[in-house]
Amino acid sequence: MMMMTGLAVMSFQSVDKGKSPERDTVSTGLAGFKSVLEQLKSDAHRYSEGRLSLPELRESLRRTRNSFKEVEFYVAYHYPEFTKTHLNAAPLFHIEAAGTSAYTLPPEGLQVLDEMIFSDDAEAQKDKIVTITDFLNNSYAGFYLNSVTNGLSKGNNRTLPLRIELIRIYSLGITGFDTPGSLNVSEEAAHAFAGMQKYLQDEPYFRNYNLQKTDRLFTEGIAYLSRHTGFETFDRIEFYKLYIQPLYRELGSWDGRPDDLKEFSGWNVGNENFFSSDFLDPYFYTLLDKKEDSEAMQALGKQIFYDPQISESGKMSCATCHLPENAFTDRKPKSSSNAEGKTVLRNAPSLYNAVFAKRFFYDLRAFYLEQQAEHVIYSQDEFNTSYESIIGKLKKNPEYRRAFRKAFGNGQISRQDFSKALSSYVASLYSYDSDFDRFMRNEKEISGDAKKGFNLFMGKANCATCHFAPTFSGLVPPFFNENESEVLGITAKPVSQKPPELDTDRGRVGSPVKKENSWIYENSFKTVTVRNIALTKPYFHNGAFNTLEEVMDFYNEGGGEGLGLPVKNQTLSPDKLNLSPAEIRQIIAFLNSLTDISRAK
Repeated sequence: MMMMTGLAVMSFQSVDKGKSPERDTVSTGLAGFKSVLEQLKSDAHRYSEGRLSLPELRESLRRTRNSFKEVEFYVAYHYPEFTKTHLNAAPLFHIEAAGTSAYTLPPEGLQVLDEMIFSDDAEAQKDKIVTITDFLNNSYAGFYLNSVTNGLSKGNNRTLPLRIELIRIYSLGITGFDTPGSLNVSEEAAHAFAGMQKYLQDEPYFRNYNLQKTDRLFTEGIAYLSRHTGFETFDRIEFYKLYIQPLYRELGSWDGRPDDLKEFSGWNVGNENFFSSDFLDPYFYTLLDKKEDSEAMQALGKQIFYDPQISESGKMSCATCHLPENAFTDRKPKSSSNAEGKTVLRNAPSLYNAVFAKRFFYDLRAFYLEQQAEHVIYSQDEFNTSYESIIGKLKKNPEYRRAFRKAFGNGQISRQDFSKALSSYVASLYSYDSDFDRFMRNEKEISGDAKKGFNLFMGKANCATCHFAPTFSGLVPPFFNENESEVLGITAKPVSQKPPELDTDRGRVGSPVKKENSWIYENSFKTVTVRNIALTKPYFHNGAFNTLEEVMDFYNEGGGEGLGLPVKNQTLSPDKLNLSPAEIRQIIAFLNSLTDISRAK
């Protein structure tokens, strides 16, 4: 890992008199990034021609990434799709829709280069490095020309980009997600801090604010990051409590302007702590409007949830597979179907925090919570009924007529109101009051093993590069508006039972979403939350793993590919994690600290 070299040379420069400080601060940073990116392109070509050493190329990439980090808070906020797709995309193939068609495209950008250039086979990937660097340079040159010609986007709320960047640093930066090859997390975080600090100092909007506290926190945070450069030894708890959360809270207290993100992001702008129950807005993820939700609607939804008469057989309710005492799972390898002695294809995931998702089911075939219920209602293996049949039953029931009147203010029972009531109940099942949440809010202590386990989870064990903090699911930060699925090479039985063999479930590639019928989604499954994982065994979609120790053994081996199985496009690194038995126990101690079923009702 590269050592910190200091922040003396930055892409930001002094602001000339007579120019807009905000535009000049950011646009000068963009110009600085353009300059070092052009140098990286030249260096990639020289490396390909044998005129530059690999350490020199790595140093060039390091300078380029640091320069980008200084302006990332602004560019990634105002141009999120461009940043995610072209500048700093994850090193994975992805689907891009075009009309009714979709294309499978290779990854591009700084993350891809970080993984390639810092890999052991960089020499064999010279041509790819040149191609990706050329493409990155061309993409950014077009963006930069447009920004110079037409100006930069500017939102109503100046502090939102800064607070979003703090979320990004904590959930993607210091976990190594953003630096999969170099793991140069401390230095990049320091440059991100420096870029935000410079922006606050130069932007006239903040002249009436007292910057003393934020300036001190940024300065001390940069010094902290310069002293703590080891990826595996970095204390993510201390860094959060000393710098990330105080800055996040302080900046959040400044600006009452309209929320630029309310139609785009599930993040709750008014939140003050990543680990509190109001971090995300549940109403962003449902068709239900917050203004119309009520206790009466939740009570009606609960009544529907536990009523077996909703199903065609009259024997199956939502609670058949989602039991509250088991964090709303059924603890079966595969959930029961309505036919005696048969099961459905997969097991039942927890409903705690299920609302915080943009896609539902293990194969992500449903796009919103209400659609998830629809699939269950019409499934021949589950409720095997229809909305028409359900509504007909409810209309004949005086108790339901009264409950709908109380919830919706009229005597009508409609499909739309039925869905709203059920969504209201499920959306109320959030779970952010675990021992670990309370510890991160300074409300209680947890064991030393749990603390070490969290740092392993966020660092060496690579768990948090898929189970993103603070949801610890595949809901992608910092905007929390899309879900990831992963190809893990899940086996049909625990790795201790040899020989290993791949599970035969094809996953996302077999879903009804035709645009996603791509080889990259073969054996790909939704990344569900590990909150309440102590209560939700057996694990994975096939329920083949009965203990957390078995799950950790699987990851420790590098998934299916690490076990020597032929897995197409495994997104989990096949490299061994080399976690010791003590480290595995510590990670499990952390996972156990995420239990909270206090809202079971």
